[in-house]
Amino acid sequence: MSTFLNDKIKNLTPYVPGEQPKERKFIKLNTNESPFPPSSLAISLANEELSKVNLYPDPDCKDLILEIANAVKVKPQNVIVSNGSDEVLNFAFISYCDDNNPAVFPDITYGFYKVFAGVNGVPYKEIPLNSDFTISASDYINSKGVIFIANPNAPTGINMPISEIEKIVASNPNRVVVIDEAYVDFGGESAIPLISKYDNLLVTQTCSKSRSMAGARLGFGVASEKIIQDLNTVKYSTNPYNVNRVTSALGIGALRDKKYFEDNCAEIIKNREFLTQEIIKLGFTATCSRANFVFIKHESVSGKELYLKLKDKGVLVRHFDKERISNYLRITVGSFEETLALITALKEILGE
Repeated sequence: MSTFLNDKIKNLTPYVPGEQPKERKFIKLNTNESPFPPSSLAISLANEELSKVNLYPDPDCKDLILEIANAVKVKPQNVIVSNGSDEVLNFAFISYCDDNNPAVFPDITYGFYKVFAGVNGVPYKEIPLNSDFTISASDYINSKGVIFIANPNAPTGINMPISEIEKIVASNPNRVVVIDEAYVDFGGESAIPLISKYDNLLVTQTCSKSRSMAGARLGFGVASEKIIQDLNTVKYSTNPYNVNRVTSALGIGALRDKKYFEDNCAEIIKNREFLTQEIIKLGFTATCSRANFVFIKHESVSGKELYLKLKDKGVLVRHFDKERISNYLRITVGSFEETLALITALKEILGE
């Protein structure tokens, strides 16, 4: 670090992304990417834009926003698009959190929330999950801060019923509640219909997982028109061209190709259920995941040891050092062939 760095950043612990190794070929089940390529329609529309990258994209992303609005059944003025859903989440921290409005989120959840609080210099409160890793709505009733809840949660994959989400939103009319739905397309239920009833709700989603666009970086937020105006104030004050023209075209194609999206989600759900059944036979316990990953542990082998042995066999999974979940692995649901390879590797490790 240089001597010029300010204290806020000097003391920041940055988010650590999943490994992206180049030294050998791995079966990559550590970053919750889709095993399927983008739809052919998405690629075709993106190719049409490549010859135009000398020109700035539409800063308002009108066509893309219209597609999103149609897909989630809201008005265009209820949508903001962003460079991955991380960006709109950061916009929410910038817009609504301060010394009098701390961020509030579970102690085991998406690790970026704590980083967003740190980089924006705002206090935060972590609320412990229940012993079974579920979230209690009662812990967030009449909160003293801005609430961030991933639903389904990461890394547990557990989904919170919309009735419980509504209790939280309804009890906090004077503060924004952010529901991060990065994994909702794999068996969760979206809170988006609630935005017509509550003007303090912001729902974020991403095209990274279910629409095979992790490398394109496209997310969006859905909320009341006034909240979207707030977030756009931040967007146009930082990076008005936050979604490039190729990514925008990819997003339009992915949203229009509804069957491809639905078929891929169905395949991942099917593979998730197969994987869960097979690993339980091997002595693992697993949470009830509604995401594109499983969260598992084995009583006789530590999470760290399993992670290292799988890596040695060419299979990358995610291990977390946090004490409460250090014996767990988060494993992305891949293709059926990748799933079989993972199961084979686990059988070999447990048989050693």
